[in-house]
Amino acid sequence: MLETLTSTFTSNGLIVSFAVVGITMYFAYFLSDKLTRGRIHGSAIAIILGLLLAYIGGVVTGGTKGLSDISLFAGIGLMGGGMLRDFAIVATAFGASFSEIKKAGITGIISLFLGVIVSFIVGVMIALAFGYTDAVSLTTIGAGTATYIVGPVTGAALGASSEVITISIAAGLVKSILTMIGTPFIAKYIGLNNPRSAMVYGGLIGSTSGVAGGLAATDPKLVPYGAVTATFYTGLGCLLAPSILFLITNAIFG
Repeated sequence: MLETLTSTFTSNGLIVSFAVVGITMYFAYFLSDKLTRGRIHGSAIAIILGLLLAYIGGVVTGGTKGLSDISLFAGIGLMGGGMLRDFAIVATAFGASFSEIKKAGITGIISLFLGVIVSFIVGVMIALAFGYTDAVSLTTIGAGTATYIVGPVTGAALGASSEVITISIAAGLVKSILTMIGTPFIAKYIGLNNPRSAMVYGGLIGSTSGVAGGLAATDPKLVPYGAVTATFYTGLGCLLAPSILFLITNAIFG
């Protein structure tokens, strides 16, 4: 019986991967609701669980592809590959309307560029502090500090190592969690109480899950406005990091 189940799961790897991700997401949102009362978004907890499972898979098999090195979960390698990742990014971008971002005016546009560039610079400085000196690693980690989506996209485009890409994801995850927790506490000090300020805030911070979770804990009515510019932030980061920002970084450290 066990051999039959194993054979069935192995031959239907992609279906199994969707089931594993679904269960993980359900458990993550359960923990978010029961343990943090929604202050830490379920997506952030799901990413932590995913990284933990990938680590366990690597330790158990001695491989380099995380949980997908276990034959039973081989479909996760396809599900987490570049095709579906890029599809998810494009789908997210289609959820934003340019007519909405224009409501924030020039301030919202400036916040987008400023948010990406400042986060990138901070990430590069952190990477330098940890001993990374090559332009590809610096750019990838800097991009990850922007968001945990921009990091792996940039790393894949530049040919960064899996270790560096993992660090970039971790950097973005830390930023997302800090944003979720810190937003309700700083909201009253920065005037985060109206749609315009929410759009500027989303443009400066950029982490869609972090901004959405933080605004949800502050005022749920502000979530759509912050999420709009945060979504554009991700797209802008994916454009700037592997191109202009990489060229600048390479010119300085290459």
